[in-house]
Amino acid sequence: MRYVLLISFDGTHFAGSQRQPDARTVQSALEEAAGKVFVSPVRAALSGRTDAGVHAAGQVAQLDGETPVPPEKLREALNRLLPPDLKVLASRAAPAGFDCTRGARSKTYCYRFYTAESELPLLERYAVRVEGRIDAALLREAAERLVGEHDFAAFRATGSSAKTTVRTLYSVRVEERRVMGAKLYEVRVTGNGFLYNMVRIIAGELYAAGCGKARCEDIDLAFKTGDRTLLFRTMPAKGLTLEQVRFDVPLFGAQGGQDGII
Repeated sequence: MRYVLLISFDGTHFAGSQRQPDARTVQSALEEAAGKVFVSPVRAALSGRTDAGVHAAGQVAQLDGETPVPPEKLREALNRLLPPDLKVLASRAAPAGFDCTRGARSKTYCYRFYTAESELPLLERYAVRVEGRIDAALLREAAERLVGEHDFAAFRATGSSAKTTVRTLYSVRVEERRVMGAKLYEVRVTGNGFLYNMVRIIAGELYAAGCGKARCEDIDLAFKTGDRTLLFRTMPAKGLTLEQVRFDVPLFGAQGGQDGII
């Protein structure tokens, strides 16, 4: 039987989501807990991999195996065994033919950075402090240039194994609000797929455009040339959170997001 899980984790002390030898990862921690519930070795799969330090509010995973624990109660059984920085928010029996990796239709990531005279301890774990005065209008102008289908070759880090660099971004939204005396900026990106470090590079370029370190036109030139050197640096991993993964089928009801589809 296949089970589908909605999971959340703080990526600070994980070496990424994908299983690695002699490393603490989300996948290995989930498999360890599941093995005790199922009383047999269990392999977990996630909708996609995240790097070391990246967080998740709504990652989707699946487990294959047999257990007398009802699917909706699997959440409780696993959470008793999982560490404090990784928890299951909901668990269900997977629909027939469901594959959390191949079936994902879109993902939404949020990158957070803020401006303040010094680092703020209550923000630093999930956001990055940046320098300079930011023009939110320029941030949004640059963001609009990213929406649509483009060749994002310039927006990937070295080491990407993707066969194609063409991706479609359905929306790139920038929100500004004041938190603890600081201006916090949230760059929320929804697309059909992402290249290695793509959202962190996007966030860096939007920040650079917003504070005058880059031109909005540089984005258009990067699309045409695929030249990574035209863009600003890759932002740190800790500012990135995977917020939502959407599928064509309902998975978790009201907890799963709008219209019960996550």
